[in-house]
Amino acid sequence: MVHTEETYTTERNGFITTGDISTRTGYLQVLKAAKRGDLIRVRHGVYARPQALFNTMIDIERIVPGGVVCLYNAWAFYQLSTTVPPHICVAIETDRKVVLSKKVDIKLYYWKKENLDFGIVEQAVSGFEVRMTDIERSVCDAIKYRNKVGIDVCAEVVRNYLQRRDRDISKLMEYSQRLRTSATLKKYLEIALV
Repeated sequence: MVHTEETYTTERNGFITTGDISTRTGYLQVLKAAKRGDLIRVRHGVYARPQALFNTMIDIERIVPGGVVCLYNAWAFYQLSTTVPPHICVAIETDRKVVLSKKVDIKLYYWKKENLDFGIVEQAVSGFEVRMTDIERSVCDAIKYRNKVGIDVCAEVVRNYLQRRDRDISKLMEYSQRLRTSATLKKYLEIALV
């Protein structure tokens, strides 16, 4: 079977990397498709069909290998916030350099390696398996980033989390200590649980 850029991208949810292509002809077809506008260059060696980028989630692992979906997208996934994610939030290690196309609506957050070593799970989102912060980590991140995302968003995340039956306060406290947000978390808990 001869693979064209269309069959490659269809097999991979609209994405293709140059590593997926086995022939020079296939590679040239991808370059021509990108030049015509049928494919968008997401980053070096990664291309996507335009409609794949308009999905609610894209193949983060292909665009940002090892990236972790976090903040607004995690809050929306766990139904902790009604705020529509302004972009796809992806955390990576502080010392990594990732160049993204302006056509891909991803905002990178640079975290220390030790902050990427806990509270990360695999989740199925829009047909993709993505690495994402777990629910307790997502709540702690809301507190950590409260000055950037807004106190109202942070309060909504904490309030909605506390109303869940599957909450794990001990894990929440453990994560908050690791992220040095435990004092602020205790204030939110005192207010919310009164």
